[in-house]
Amino acid sequence: MDVSQYLEIFIDETNGHLQNLSDCIMTLEKEPENMDTINEIFRAAHSLKGMAGTMGFKRMQRLTHDMENVFQEVRSGNMNVTSGLVDVLFQCLDAIEAYLDNVKESSDEGTDDNEAIIQELNEILNAGTGKTAPEKTEKVQVEKPTDGVHQKKYLDIEFSEKEKDELREAEEKGMNIYGITVYIQEECLLKAARAFLVFKAVEDFGNIVVYNPNSQDIEDEKFGFDFSFYLVSGEEIEKIMEVSKAVSEIEDVIGERVKYSELTAAAEKKEAAAAEAEKASKTVEAKAGEKTATQPAAPAATKKAAGGKPVTNRTVRVDIEKLDALMNQVSELIIAKNSLVSIGSSSDGGTGGANSQAFHEQIEYLERITTGLHESVMKVRMVPIESVVQKFPRMIRDLSKKLDKKMELFMTGEDTELDRTVVDQIGDPLQHLLRNSADHGLENAEIRKKRGKPEVGSIHLNAFQEGNNVIIEVSDDGNGIDTETVKNKAIERGLITPEQGETMSQKEIIDFLFMPSFSMAKKISDISGRGVGLDVVKSNIEALGGDVEVKSVLGEGSKFIVRLPLTLAIIQALMVEVRGEKYAISLGSIETIEEILAEEIKFVQAKEVIHIRGTVIPLIRLDKLLDCEPEEKERESLTVIIVRKGDKRAGIIVDELNGQQEIVIKSLGKYINNSSKIISGATVLGDGEVALILDVNTLF
Repeated sequence: MDVSQYLEIFIDETNGHLQNLSDCIMTLEKEPENMDTINEIFRAAHSLKGMAGTMGFKRMQRLTHDMENVFQEVRSGNMNVTSGLVDVLFQCLDAIEAYLDNVKESSDEGTDDNEAIIQELNEILNAGTGKTAPEKTEKVQVEKPTDGVHQKKYLDIEFSEKEKDELREAEEKGMNIYGITVYIQEECLLKAARAFLVFKAVEDFGNIVVYNPNSQDIEDEKFGFDFSFYLVSGEEIEKIMEVSKAVSEIEDVIGERVKYSELTAAAEKKEAAAAEAEKASKTVEAKAGEKTATQPAAPAATKKAAGGKPVTNRTVRVDIEKLDALMNQVSELIIAKNSLVSIGSSSDGGTGGANSQAFHEQIEYLERITTGLHESVMKVRMVPIESVVQKFPRMIRDLSKKLDKKMELFMTGEDTELDRTVVDQIGDPLQHLLRNSADHGLENAEIRKKRGKPEVGSIHLNAFQEGNNVIIEVSDDGNGIDTETVKNKAIERGLITPEQGETMSQKEIIDFLFMPSFSMAKKISDISGRGVGLDVVKSNIEALGGDVEVKSVLGEGSKFIVRLPLTLAIIQALMVEVRGEKYAISLGSIETIEEILAEEIKFVQAKEVIHIRGTVIPLIRLDKLLDCEPEEKERESLTVIIVRKGDKRAGIIVDELNGQQEIVIKSLGKYINNSSKIISGATVLGDGEVALILDVNTLF
């Protein structure tokens, strides 16, 4: 059967169960007798087994079945949780994740049976319970043989007048009426999905006229392990029975051709019997008197329970492509708004036309709509960084064992939200930083003891929002960065001379760590030290419009601070001009705007700087940087935009300021060779002109 329509749901649900299992097993390692955790692991393994069986992934089903067996014994108190069991359980999770990766790529689980892991699980199970080895678990896959007691429950269905008419008309047209009862295996977890797969299969041969229970009850799984229906078809019943039985986890299918006259005769007989039963029941009720007065509460309570059902599934999965399409529409709307603004400002005076009161009110209204729409779309695109960081505690646990160092990860602010496109790409850089802290940052137990530190090293991941940015800090209480060693390595590699090294600040020396292939590892390991690390972190984060800085105290620890923009699509920008060309600078990068006199410019090491409120700030002349024609006469007064990146500041000299504007970032595409990276994109202005967007990070 084609279950591809459920594939995305299966992948999402399995991801959720895997993460839940990982968290629970981590808890179990610390609290081996926590019954809540043990029950949760059993439930998650049971759910995974059912889902895998539903999709026909037998290998995955078998592995999760064996996990479930182990936890059944743990729940029953027949065996204890050991560190060996925890290690094997993590191997199981890795194996399930490998199956899931295969499913994502090819819609199939692959061919790895993971016999070694299953054998290890069963050995632990046997050792823990003192039992002999269980039978091969392939029995999960074998359908139970029919035991001959299954009933033709379709004969008990009551018909409405409309259904009777439909069946009669079908028979008059020469069609066959088939009554069918389907029995589902009792181990099945997704009964509704099974039922609908049967309906989908048989509807290729005809039309279902009557369901029992009704389709809504089937969808809500308000039925036992069987359901019945009447099908009107021109095909033979054998084909219909065959496709029904082909659906996995179907135990038995019973069906036959029936005549309309037989159905109506059976219905009339049933109605007569029901009338007799009702008559008898009324007699009993009359005799019972007041006894029944105490009983009516039960159905009322049931009704209340049904009515008070908790509201679930309030979230909707949205395809990112649909959101991108919506975002493009918002982008066009903002461009349209800018056009109106442009018309309004360029028209000459007078009472009519673009300067009329109504026109300006209309623009204000449009502005409110676009801003509101923009915010709504942004919120839809925002997702918590939790989806990325929740896998890190397991990673740190594995590193702790591999490196033989005791360490613990503390995370805060997992609910901080970022644009989906940023979240998707931030996982690798954060993983690099955490591995770096574990491998290079934290010392081994002996050194920590000598330094009077706790034996267990601490790594902290903290996320929070700050203005239009999200800050993610990764810190540790380890050794910190030995700037002398880094400086010597840089001198050794010929990056600087010893004389230059003497005058460098701690921050400048630390920046060497972000250079390509600059590794401080004594030996290459599979954790870090291949020269691929901090340079990749820096380039990945800067590609997202963010930046990373480091603070470190030798002997006390390091802190890496990653600053990311909330979104990459629509930003508030300051519009500027240089020699008549328009440029945009993100407001998030701007600290202040200053008017200075040309005579206030000083020189430090032959470079222009200005001194503002006790701070020396280097100047960048945008006209020189962009190869513009020099002005004939030097201006007496200059406009300087003070921009910042982390702790650094710089002053950008521009010719004109054109005010603040909400702009849509458009990619330059592959047509323009943008090797300098100074230009991060472009935007279309209200008058149709294109303004280039300056990347402040690159300017630094």
